[in-house]
Amino acid sequence: MKSGIKFLLWLAALIVAIGLALALPINGYLMNLLMQASTYAIAVLGMTIVLGYAGQINIAQAAFFGIGAYGVAIGTTTLGMAFFVSLLLGAVVALLFGIVLGGSTLKLGGHYLAMVTISFQEILTLVLTNWIGVSHGPDGISNIPRPHLGFLALDQSQHYLALCLVFLFVIAGLVAWLKSSRLGLSMQAVRDNELAAGVAGIDTNRVKIIAFAACAFLGGLGGGLFAGAFRYISPDQFSFDDSVVLLTMALLGGVDAAIGAVIGTALLILLPEWLRFLKQFYLAVYGLAVILIMIFMPQGIFGYVTRLFGRAPDLPSGAVAPLTLGASVATDRPILEVDGLSKHFGGLRAVDEVDLVIESGSVHALIGPNGSGKTTTLNLLSGIYRPTAGRIRLGGREVAGLAPHLLASAGMGRTFQNIRLFHSLTAFENVLIGSFRAGSGSDAKSRRARALAALDFVGMAARAAVVVSSLPYGHQRLVEIARALAANPTLLLLDEPAAGLNLTEKQNLVALLRRLRGHGLTILLIEHDMDLVEQVSDRITVLNFGRRIADGTPDEVLRHPDVVAAYLGEVGEDVIA
Repeated sequence: MKSGIKFLLWLAALIVAIGLALALPINGYLMNLLMQASTYAIAVLGMTIVLGYAGQINIAQAAFFGIGAYGVAIGTTTLGMAFFVSLLLGAVVALLFGIVLGGSTLKLGGHYLAMVTISFQEILTLVLTNWIGVSHGPDGISNIPRPHLGFLALDQSQHYLALCLVFLFVIAGLVAWLKSSRLGLSMQAVRDNELAAGVAGIDTNRVKIIAFAACAFLGGLGGGLFAGAFRYISPDQFSFDDSVVLLTMALLGGVDAAIGAVIGTALLILLPEWLRFLKQFYLAVYGLAVILIMIFMPQGIFGYVTRLFGRAPDLPSGAVAPLTLGASVATDRPILEVDGLSKHFGGLRAVDEVDLVIESGSVHALIGPNGSGKTTTLNLLSGIYRPTAGRIRLGGREVAGLAPHLLASAGMGRTFQNIRLFHSLTAFENVLIGSFRAGSGSDAKSRRARALAALDFVGMAARAAVVVSSLPYGHQRLVEIARALAANPTLLLLDEPAAGLNLTEKQNLVALLRRLRGHGLTILLIEHDMDLVEQVSDRITVLNFGRRIADGTPDEVLRHPDVVAAYLGEVGEDVIA
């Protein structure tokens, strides 16, 4: 129902915009501003995807904009191709450049990625300026024809503006829809916490490349329409300065919302015109206005409005179904078999030939003093580190060295000692991302139902619509566990889940772990609270200096002389406290 209302509002806005463009008497100067704003906004929507959704820096959007513009200019004037064929060709070429640039540089991230995109921008500007035989050099390309759609001639500026508005509204609607889609949530997960996204089953490199390619495609599309709007282009229109302008438009309006891209573009293009009555002072006032907006509205204008009024939660309706746990696995062999697992960091042997066997349906604790290699072992099991040596078999399948998202698909779920949630998303959205793993539901409705069931299982269904950064620490811990459960893992790795919890929260955690064991879920638990370990564990393995020193039942291990010596520095008979 809510989606239907949004669609009707979007359609009404499109009809009104086209009607105004066709009916109102608009002078040539204002017409040029409106065509510039609509074509620039399409490119800025690409920035919304790559920067707002996926959190990847791109300071080369003007380069992709220029590729699309030259695609239309060269295609229509030199090659004699139809306008829309040239438009598609320019956008696809920009997309291919985006894939190549993204695929080869996105592992760098941060300021390194920014430097690479700036270099690409400068290289393209030099090529357009000096490749005279193709780009016509500094003189540019003129007399670019506008399209014809059958009997409808779009060579009139008002008709062409209407065409640009159709493109803008359709693309803005798709970008807005993308945000709440599976791919869009995956992008936001990568943006908020790439490590947690990988462990939750998201192929982070693939998602970032898709985001970069989509950004480049929209940049090329906007540039192609820009070429048709002004019928003349030259290299100086697609310089580094223009990339900064496009980036500023995205940040000003609200980088993580499609409507923010439109607001930011319109404001930066129209605001100077509104301030021209100030004569020689208008540029200073314009710059000051932009600075003040960025300082007092760091999330952009639309982001500020959204935060002021909040956003309506989009949760499944109806009764919450019970959570089902226990993916099908072979029961005639252990869930996890680890042989000779080692990880060396230079001369440091963080994990040294560790053997580990975890039986199906058990809670197996991995304990040891600080620095004994417990978390490193979990990082090896979950694919964050590649082992130096050793074998890891999950359900009889060799999985050593697999990437985190592949291990998640194989049935491995985990939480972290330092909670890793997607801080800008709600509790429900965090857990929904966990349900994306293959095998946890074949359609969107079942995944959403499972996500709410996982939250209900840990007692957090009532807080489903709350942004997780607003939740107290103990509740965030439960949301992280629910996210792992939503993937229906065969083996759940819990890295110190009781860390930072008060006594009541620890008692609730013990009850939750016992419920999970009662549902047949296999758990590998790292924990320093020996009382909790003794209450929930079926078997315990102890590490010290990266090596296994004991393995057995809680009664056997907690009284083992080597274990007592590792914790207390001396041999004793008492249970470790």
